[in-house]
Amino acid sequence: MLFLRVMFLTLLLGINLLLQSTEKIIITPPFYYVVAFVGAVYLFTICSAFILKHLRRYSTFAYGQILMDVILIAILNHYSGGSQSIFTIIYFFPIITGSFILRRRGGLAAAALCTLGYGAVLLLEYFGYRPDYFENYWYMPLQDINSVLNFFSIHGLTFFITAILSSLLSERLQRTEKELISTTLKYNQLSVLYKKIFDDIPSGIITVLNQKNIISFNPISENITGFRAAEMIDKDINLAFPNLKLDANKTYRSEVTITRKDRQEIPIGYSYAKLNMPGTEDNFQVITLQDLSRTKQLEKQIMQAEKMATIGEMAAGIAHELRNPLAAIYGAAQVLDSSGDIKSQNQGLMNIITRECKRLQISINDFLTFSKPIEPEKEWVPMLPLINEAIQLLQQTKDWPEKCQPVITIPEKMSCWADPEQIRKLLLNILHNSCISLRNKVGEIQITAHEATDDSGAEKSILTITDNGIGIPSLIIDKIYDPFLTTRENGTGLGLSIVKQIIETHEGGITISSTKHQGTTAEIWLPLP
Repeated sequence: MLFLRVMFLTLLLGINLLLQSTEKIIITPPFYYVVAFVGAVYLFTICSAFILKHLRRYSTFAYGQILMDVILIAILNHYSGGSQSIFTIIYFFPIITGSFILRRRGGLAAAALCTLGYGAVLLLEYFGYRPDYFENYWYMPLQDINSVLNFFSIHGLTFFITAILSSLLSERLQRTEKELISTTLKYNQLSVLYKKIFDDIPSGIITVLNQKNIISFNPISENITGFRAAEMIDKDINLAFPNLKLDANKTYRSEVTITRKDRQEIPIGYSYAKLNMPGTEDNFQVITLQDLSRTKQLEKQIMQAEKMATIGEMAAGIAHELRNPLAAIYGAAQVLDSSGDIKSQNQGLMNIITRECKRLQISINDFLTFSKPIEPEKEWVPMLPLINEAIQLLQQTKDWPEKCQPVITIPEKMSCWADPEQIRKLLLNILHNSCISLRNKVGEIQITAHEATDDSGAEKSILTITDNGIGIPSLIIDKIYDPFLTTRENGTGLGLSIVKQIIETHEGGITISSTKHQGTTAEIWLPLP
């Protein structure tokens, strides 16, 4: 409103200059009057703008501005001819402004002020209070009270009608603006929502025009196919992916193989649907894609796991059936060997029978342990005594290297939360592997343990066993947990499988790293309660 007043007064000054240069038919104030008046209004406007910055309630200030505008218009109206002034129309501006800023109440208040201001001008004219320069113009002042009332009533009624109409228009405009803002906001929210769904949905989405031209290609489609969206827009989908059959009558999900950008063929599942777009004769279609590579791989793993479970059950049954006669053979061989009835030339064969029966018993026991894991019975287990006991047992066997030196760095009071028998078996298996890797070498086995806290704040015990033996070949490092995989002539291939199984039943983890001819490190962690 302040800016409009300044612009209007500037325009008024120009009009006054133009009128001063023509024949003096219209009453205009002297030039210096106009300059003084416009200068005063400029100063008032600048002060109002400064005050406006420091106000919190604008309604009172707006009413004050309307009052001052009406006073200024009345002054201008009085000095430019009164009832004959060409600037009477300016009264409508504060009325319209009040209606738009303060709604109906502001419009009616402005109309009342304008009516009073115009009435004051008419009364001054009627009582003969007019500037001296009016004598230079053809001017007929109001001398009849009926004429005064006529001017006053017509203009006053016009002011109030203008106030009512402009306030109605203002209220409707504000309602429309609110609805438009609300609609725009909802539209923007929906637009953002649809964009996020299109970008983040875990399925590829491709939209097609007239079963041919690709018009959109979301990021998951890029990941599945390897093509960027910029490469695919406006491409013919029948040429890009010829295996996709866009059959409008097809409502079920199909599986086909497509060729990625890197020429790799992958299985995908896709469905196709028609989009009903109003206001157009074009046909829009949407295709949803899902990469089935991982699903197919999991299906194969499940089938393999089911197959292995069946074989395991059969093998466990066979192992049970073998263990009893094997024990009888082993016992009979020991009895015959101790009786002294075997001839010296057959003693070697008897030793072979005894040794192989013993090895088969170990293999069968390991297999049964692996095929039927036992749920751990956890308790607090001191780690240092458990490590020392495992090393002492291994030192009594022929597999312990003569020149091997164990180096143990474990706090005396440190304990882990585990099943002591299963942890003992775990340690014997890992330490036995270290012994084998150090055979015929001068080396050491370093054993350390400590407690730590992971990123989630959970506490755990960490045990690290490191040797500087021959290491594990890189070709089999990823398969060391597979059952029956061994590089030793007399090994069962179940040691590390049993170790991993024990750790998994304890909800822990194991990491084995190795470098050929430099050694192997096994890091085991077990959760604490």
